[in-house]
This record gives sequence, structure tokens and C-alpha cells, in this order.
Amino acid sequence: MDNTPDRYVTVLLEVRAKPGKEAELKAFIAGTVTASRNDPGNIDYEPHEVEGRPGTFIVLERWDTHEAFEGHLRAPRRQALAPRLLELLDGSADDGVRFLRPFRPAD
Repeated sequence: MDNTPDRYVTVLLEVRAKPGKEAELKAFIAGTVTASRNDPGNIDYEPHEVEGRPGTFIVLERWDTHEAFEGHLRAPRRQALAPRLLELLDGSADDGVRFLRPFRPAD
């Protein structure tokens, strides 16, 4: 990240629905978008469905700072939604979190 002027935090979240819960997980994720985009420090929050992999979803997030991302995770509404998310996921959401580091070619 040293060779880029951008200091934002990019997070990629990949999750998979339990069998039979694909539509419910998609609706759940869609329901989080507006509130997440309005969280302090959010730059971008875009959910995607993976083509050819039914029930697999990716959310690409960008935040001003790591603290803004952490604040998003600690938001009371997220804490309230966590039990429902766990009912829908095949595996752990934590296993699907990846922090991305931007880089640019040298001049």
C-alpha cells in the first residue's frame, strides 16, 4: 500500500448459503446494503452473486479507514442481525473475509 496515495480499506466478503437458503441469504444481503452505505466512512458497498455458483455471494466494501470498517461491524443493527445470518450461512462469515491491498505500477 506504500506506493498508492489511497489509504482506504478494501474488504472482500465471500459467503455461501446453506442448501435451500440461497434466496433467503440473497434477500438478507440486499437488506443490508442501504444501511451499510450510510455508515460513517463507507465509500462503497456492493453485493454480487457469483455466476455459475448458486448461493455464493461476494460483497465488495471500501471504507475510509480500518476504524470505520470496525465501527460498521460493531453497529447495533449488525449485532442484532448476526443470529439470522448464522442460520443462513454454510460455514463462517469470518472465513470469507479478505482485506485487499491496492497497488499501482511504478512510473
